Amino acid sequence: MSRVLQKTYDICGMLAGLLILVICVLVSAQILLNAAGRVLPGALPSTIPSYADFAGFMLAGATFLALAHTLRAGGHIRVNLVTARLPDRAQFYLEAAVLLIAAALVAFAAWFMVGLVIESIHYGDVSNGIIPVPLWIPQTITAFGMGLLGVAILHTLVDLLSVGRPVLTTPDEV
Repeated sequence: MSRVLQKTYDICGMLAGLLILVICVLVSAQILLNAAGRVLPGALPSTIPSYADFAGFMLAGATFLALAHTLRAGGHIRVNLVTARLPDRAQFYLEAAVLLIAAALVAFAAWFMVGLVIESIHYGDVSNGIIPVPLWIPQTITAFGMGLLGVAILHTLVDLLSVGRPVLTTPDEV
């Protein structure tokens, strides 16, 4: 099960990277169209419709899809100035408490994000841009990413309990 979860985190991390790459291509294309519009007015359209909306949706998707992968890869910023000086047993209990609190907070946020998706579907909410995008589409991706972060936190808690010592500390973090 751990390998399946890790593969899921890695796939979501790759999708997040791909979304960032698509944002770069989209913004670069918009810049090129602006430049071409000044050099050859009227030859090409001067803008990509709703490109800023699409870039924003992709940024939100990339951010939330990357959360679980980043947690499991040890990429989240942690300040261990205090915890590194505690005995291993105290670090273990503190890490377990923090993971439980984080799991509760993330579950709370994921619950309300799913509620937001349901509400957007119910009311037929769409974006305000030139191209109206049903808001449940980007909201579903962010809700999935938040839910996957919750799973990753619980996965890390299970790892902590099975190993019996802190799992989120490495010497290069201080």
